[in-house]
Amino acid sequence: MTRTPLRVGLVGYGLAGSVFHAPLITATEGLALDTVVTSNPERQQQARTEFPDVRIAATPDELFDRAAELDLIVIASPNKTHVPLATTALKAGLPVVVDKPVAGTAAEARGLAALAEDRGLLLSVYQNRRWDNDFLTLRKLLAEGELGDVWRFESRFERWRPQPKGGWRESGDPAEIGGLLYDLGSHVVDQALVLFGPAAQVYAESDIRRPGAETDDDTFIAVTHTSGVRSHLYVSATTAQLGPRFRVLGSKAGYVKYGLDPQEAALRDGMRPQTTAGWGTEPESLWGRVGSGESPLTGGGRVEPTLPGDYPAYYAAVTRALNDDGPNPVTALEAAAALDVLEAARRSARDGVAVAL
Repeated sequence: MTRTPLRVGLVGYGLAGSVFHAPLITATEGLALDTVVTSNPERQQQARTEFPDVRIAATPDELFDRAAELDLIVIASPNKTHVPLATTALKAGLPVVVDKPVAGTAAEARGLAALAEDRGLLLSVYQNRRWDNDFLTLRKLLAEGELGDVWRFESRFERWRPQPKGGWRESGDPAEIGGLLYDLGSHVVDQALVLFGPAAQVYAESDIRRPGAETDDDTFIAVTHTSGVRSHLYVSATTAQLGPRFRVLGSKAGYVKYGLDPQEAALRDGMRPQTTAGWGTEPESLWGRVGSGESPLTGGGRVEPTLPGDYPAYYAAVTRALNDDGPNPVTALEAAAALDVLEAARRSARDGVAVAL
């Protein structure tokens, strides 16, 4: 029996809404993009052009006034709006997907999780980079024991943007929850916790490097996991020479991988999973290497084919969860654990000390 597609209201049509959420929602069997909320006339027109059947609302209140007509709310608006909008949606009886970071503090994230549980509703956090090609490949290597016992995990999300772009993401106002620690840091910390378990201690160094910048643009986080693994995580907009995306060192071998997953660039270029052959694949020239005793840049080790990235898997999992066919792919409590690390990193960088969790 074919189910009626679940009707989705999408709040926000900036980068997150237009690039990461709307295209993936419409690519997911069982979901239908019903309404886009944006007050910006240009973005309203963009949404109408890209999705002619979509309804437009200028404010979230217009959406919540029609709560009975919807089955899921996706919040892709600025960070400071995540908690109030998710709270309103849950109280209106609607399941919610919230872009990362779900909140500014772990306490707020746990409060949302408690509200969702009390109402019996799904609350999921959009952590798309659990479905990056390199991350999926690394999980496979770990599951197969290719690296032995992992001792150190290095993860870099580095860019070269010597001039600030402005906007709320680079605002120095704490209320905006901007800066790289909470932006890219949300990704690298989440990945580290998924791979190697809870954090026991956090040390961080965080700087504002660029003239005119208002918030952190170059941050390092060292996480000691309860498992004994040490994660060294780098997020930066000031990296003139980019390092490997992953360098993972174990008792048997290491894995080194350069380059970013291609899915974001493809989505930005207007490509869509349902119409693009070989979605999420990358050229062999970017495949990583597994080996020991020699640099991969001088031919050490063997080439490890990179698995295809799979961002569509997130909304497919959300759909199954809403239909009682599977678990929530990313819970708010998992996001709260990552926020514990981010808050500890902020304290560590400020006070120059390691912070125990």
